[in-house]
Order: sequence, then structure tokens, then C-alpha cells
Amino acid sequence: AWDCNCLEEVCGACTMLVNGKTRQSCSTLVDRLLEENPEGFELRPMSKFPVMRDLCVDRGRMFRALEKVEAWVEVDDYADRGAGPRESQAMQSTRYPLSECMTCGCCVEACPQYTKVELSRRADETDAEFAARENAAYDQEFIGAAAISQAMLFNDHGTGHMNADRRLDALMGPGGLQVCGNAQNCVAVCPKSIPLTTSIARAGRQATVRMIKKWFDR
Repeated sequence: AWDCNCLEEVCGACTMLVNGKTRQSCSTLVDRLLEENPEGFELRPMSKFPVMRDLCVDRGRMFRALEKVEAWVEVDDYADRGAGPRESQAMQSTRYPLSECMTCGCCVEACPQYTKVELSRRADETDAEFAARENAAYDQEFIGAAAISQAMLFNDHGTGHMNADRRLDALMGPGGLQVCGNAQNCVAVCPKSIPLTTSIARAGRQATVRMIKKWFDR
């Protein structure tokens, strides 16, 4: 069993280890692999997530990280408010690469600071209780480059900027920016060539400014 959906490298579902390297299997050509090694190739599930079956893993931790940094733009209602805030060409050029993230997991699989979290369900636990305990465990571990980059994407959004401080507070908490060891493996393996290390550096600067402001506001 394995996960797949788009077969065009846009959904991120089919990430696995191919010959020990994390990559999108849908865009990995068998004939190219056989050119490298005619004897065959090896497929393994990602090692940083709980294995559900065969090559299928549970990437729920990544989606929990997106919740933690509020990676969305809040909408108060469904009324037509007209056109949104205008965005400069320079800002579009900055934000567009970040929007290509498909939460595939390549960056966190390659990250030495992103360690596996796997809990066993207790016999007396309900679904809700286990989910709450699992989320609490996730929140204490490194959030990963993908979530940091998405926080920057929405902090730069004309409307999403209103929640920038909340996102920065999340990045400054347990499992946040301070865990990053600057290995830069994330940007090396990203299938979309997203400037993840640039996003992490920008997040660090914004978090520093946020911390100084909070200190003066006390």
C-alpha cells in the first residue's frame, strides 16, 4: 500500500524514501533509477512519521503544526467585501514560492532536528483523548521548516498579517525556531525548491522584533 493522488507532484501524498533519499515517487522515473543501479532500487516509508501500512505514513503531525501557526487567513463571514488588499509585484514574487508547499514532508524527513514522535493508544482512551495527548506531544517537538515557511507566507498576506503576532508567539514557543540547527537539509531536498532557509531567517528576525516589543510592553 502507498499514498498517491495527483501523479503530477502537486499533492505531496506519495513522498517516500527511494534508494535512501526522500523524494516524490510520482516524479521518480524507474528507468532513471535502473540506469543508476541495474540490479534494482529500494522503496521505504518515511522514517519520521508513524507507519500506517507498508509505504503509508501518518503525516498528521505536519498538519498539527499548520494549526499551531494558524496557517490560514481568517474570514469573518461570507459576505462579498469586494477586492482584497492590493499586493505589489515584489511581494507577489516573494510569497508565490512559499505558496507552492504541498506539505509533502521531504523537508522534515531530511531534518536532523525533526525526530519521530509515535504514541501507543491506551486501552481506556477515547479517540478524543488520544488525539489530545498526541497533539500535546507534537506541540513539544520541532515544528519543522514547512510550518515556519507557511507562517511567513501568511504574515506577509495583506489580511493574514493581522494575526502575525500570534504566529510569531507560536514560533517562539516549545518546538519553535530555537530548535533549528541550520543544517539546511530542508532546502536541499524540497521538490519545489522553496527558499526554506530564507523563510527561517526571516522568521527569526520577526520573532526577535516581536520579543523586544513584548519586553517593552511589560
